Amino acid sequence: MGIKRLLIANRGEIALRIHRAAREMGIETVAVHSTADADAMHVRLADHAVCIGPPSASDSYLNVAAIISAAEITHADAIHPGYGFLSENARFAEIVEAHDIAWVGPKPEHIRTMGDKVEAKRTAGALGLPLVPGSDGAIEDFTEARALAEKIGYPVIIKAASGGGGRGMKVVNSAEELESQMGQARSEAKAAFGDATVYMEKYLGNPRHIEFQVFGDGNGKAVHLGERDCSLQRRHQKVLEEAPSPVITPEERERMGGIVAKAMADMGYRGAGTIEFLWENGEFYFIEMNTRLQVEHPVTEAITGVDLVREQIRIADGKPLSFTQDELEFKGHAIECRINAEDPWNFTPSPGLVSSYHAAGGMNVRVDSGLYAGYRIPPYYDSMIGKLIVSGRTRKGAIMRLKRALEEMVIEGVKTSIPLHQELLEDPEFNSGDYTIKWLEEWLAKRNDTARAD
Repeated sequence: MGIKRLLIANRGEIALRIHRAAREMGIETVAVHSTADADAMHVRLADHAVCIGPPSASDSYLNVAAIISAAEITHADAIHPGYGFLSENARFAEIVEAHDIAWVGPKPEHIRTMGDKVEAKRTAGALGLPLVPGSDGAIEDFTEARALAEKIGYPVIIKAASGGGGRGMKVVNSAEELESQMGQARSEAKAAFGDATVYMEKYLGNPRHIEFQVFGDGNGKAVHLGERDCSLQRRHQKVLEEAPSPVITPEERERMGGIVAKAMADMGYRGAGTIEFLWENGEFYFIEMNTRLQVEHPVTEAITGVDLVREQIRIADGKPLSFTQDELEFKGHAIECRINAEDPWNFTPSPGLVSSYHAAGGMNVRVDSGLYAGYRIPPYYDSMIGKLIVSGRTRKGAIMRLKRALEEMVIEGVKTSIPLHQELLEDPEFNSGDYTIKWLEEWLAKRNDTARAD
């Protein structure tokens, strides 16, 4: 086939990341953008640029007809969706392929299967992945829900079958709460996703969020690239990620990695994917699969030396995986800080003009960002404006390097989350690696209470 021109159906740092990988492969790039992103870095650097609509994402980055038109008029051979927006939209993937354009992503049927949380859980179980005890599928009525909750034991969690981000999700601690919480979960799911379907799982008290990066060639071969620990979250949004996890042993990595790689091989999975687990007391429990590149993919790249975006493009071009499982080596430790344009303590978005910008540098320091001095951060999209990734021979070494790099970062004119990361890195529990998915919210509450008292 031979991909010669790639359209990037995204914006911000991930669009720039894809552009860089493509150009290093000798592939021309097409940037599509809203009117609000006309001055974005990836738009400036791309070989071709097409405006696809006004600032609203629904009129631009989610406008399938406009993106396909842009691909046709620029004669793009392939479309890379990045993450977010249309990256996990199976119908969009089908439309792309129907227009004889290569889709840099999984097969549409796998996107559809894993996008439905109930079907994903059923499929994962059939593939041999360990599951959280819960319903086999959607819960149809309250009587069924009550019987199941009694069987698996409280607390339980009600989740929306479509979507995520914490919406349509309710923890139920007792039988008395079940009916009202289930009703609220259904209402939230209907409002957010247009689908009131919910399912139930055992609620794990204090787990960690561990995810495995996988890659398949679409023809029955698949590998894993180790795990990432994404337990530092606020309202189900990841804040800082690291690889490898401070709590996973090499033996556990090899065992679980083997399980997830076999599952993807059996599925005939194509391209990059991430299988997410809750981990507690040495046990893994499947929660979902993301059929796309993850925001935190750079920490995996740092410890494996594999360019995941380049590999995505290669697979979409019909080429085999460029490495085998045996050839992969995990070296050192990597940490990523998500840098958002927001108040670091109350998380209010802070769009506006970047009056001064300086990226951190030095050995094993990477900044993925489209920022530059004079750039105006638009108020219409996610507040993430960059990622700071460092690696070291040890976790302690990576933390010390990250502290130094955060000191060097200069972003003036808007508020950012850099002060939050700097305080986090001073905490003894973080430094010991002793944290779970609840830890950051509890840490923030204590920190803000102390600040108010002062």
